[in-house]
Amino acid sequence: MNVKYRMSEVNLDHWEKRSAEHQKLYKQFLQRADKNKVLKQLPSLHEEAFEKIDCLQCANCCKNYSPRFKTPDIKRISKFLGMKEGTFIETYLTLDTEGDYVVRSKPCPFLGADNFCSIYEARPSDCHRFPYTDEDVIIKRPAITLKNSTFCPIVFYVLENLRVTK
Repeated sequence: MNVKYRMSEVNLDHWEKRSAEHQKLYKQFLQRADKNKVLKQLPSLHEEAFEKIDCLQCANCCKNYSPRFKTPDIKRISKFLGMKEGTFIETYLTLDTEGDYVVRSKPCPFLGADNFCSIYEARPSDCHRFPYTDEDVIIKRPAITLKNSTFCPIVFYVLENLRVTK
């Protein structure tokens, strides 16, 4: 059985429940995975996941979590919105316990009722890179990967495929 066939078998019905049940398996897999083998598989898994899953139908990331807003993000978004950086920070951001700027409220204030992002063209780097399923973050930061798999069907899909094709 080739990898492409296995990839298409991942069932997304009740993925949240299955992800919760598989957390221990994912953790073990991430601890033991052959990094080079995983990195070779990620581009095609990432692409296939995005072909099967429409982020606009979900938006869990924008509804429940905040990206970090780094200085370049703040500068870019402030300019995009036609606001002074200080006003942007005061209006939308707060410092978290790690000293990073994050959105003050959930869902993200830039998320529309249609799940479109009003600052998409200027969005933070964290948003642009999320869900990190085409980066080594998936292996290098297993705690983030595990957390993301609980609310992002794309991370679930990629982990399930990695786990069964090892």
